Amino acid sequence: MAHRYYDADHDDVVVHSVPFGRIRVHVVSYGARDAPPLLLVHGLMTSSYSWRYVLELLGDRHRLIAPNLPGCGHSDPVPDRPHSAGALATFIGELQHALGIAGCAAVGNSLGGYLCMRRALAEPASFGRLAVIHPPAFVEPRLVALHVAMNVPGVASILERVIRHDPRRFAHRNVHYYDESLKSIEEAHEYGDPLRSAAGARSFARYLADALDPRELWSFTRALARRRDGGQAFPAPLLLVYAREDPTVPPSHGPRLHALVPQAEFHWLKRSSHFAQVDSPEQLVALLEPFLAG
Repeated sequence: MAHRYYDADHDDVVVHSVPFGRIRVHVVSYGARDAPPLLLVHGLMTSSYSWRYVLELLGDRHRLIAPNLPGCGHSDPVPDRPHSAGALATFIGELQHALGIAGCAAVGNSLGGYLCMRRALAEPASFGRLAVIHPPAFVEPRLVALHVAMNVPGVASILERVIRHDPRRFAHRNVHYYDESLKSIEEAHEYGDPLRSAAGARSFARYLADALDPRELWSFTRALARRRDGGQAFPAPLLLVYAREDPTVPPSHGPRLHALVPQAEFHWLKRSSHFAQVDSPEQLVALLEPFLAG
């Protein structure tokens, strides 16, 4: 399927980050330069490339800014620093300030959506409006098992060797769509090539060990429950988007998260899955545009 990802502007920005140190961040931008900025934050195992099919659909009304998180795409890996959700949420705010887009609207997918919600709770002025697609929110047995396994001495090193043996195949097998025919060799290169280096593979292992720590997820949902029970709205207008066919994040997270943030808009997508911006870009944009317009 045709896309405009390689026609976008690709630039490197240096961020002086508290949790990650001095880091070179690769940022993709597309659309009208005088339009309001819209930050697009990707999820785990992917990069800014995951937004390829919505660039043209959203670019007429927004200046799209799609960074690669540390160790993803062409951004520097930082394998010696913790990749906790708190650290990554702080990094998103630091990047916003470096780009001069603090307070912009944002769309986050999967881990990116979770991180954006955490950033909004930590700094309420971070986003004017926030849409999240399939963010994980609740502790699941498999996340507990993953966290325990990744913190067993030697397991991360074994995983890194497995990944580096054939990183493109690893990426191809671990990104799932409603329509699996959407996978491509091009995509395998985009997601797999950053894992070829030892630092890239270690950075990915840090994501698995740190970013979805069950303790941080529990703290996140408790914070939302306290706000709801105290009559406090979420810091920014919020749109929750989920699909019923998602092998990565249980669809039940959608209604459960909506119960914690009842003032948010909530929508189910049809014939879609975890990466809705790839599976159903037109359907997704039809939900995003009126919400972003306020």
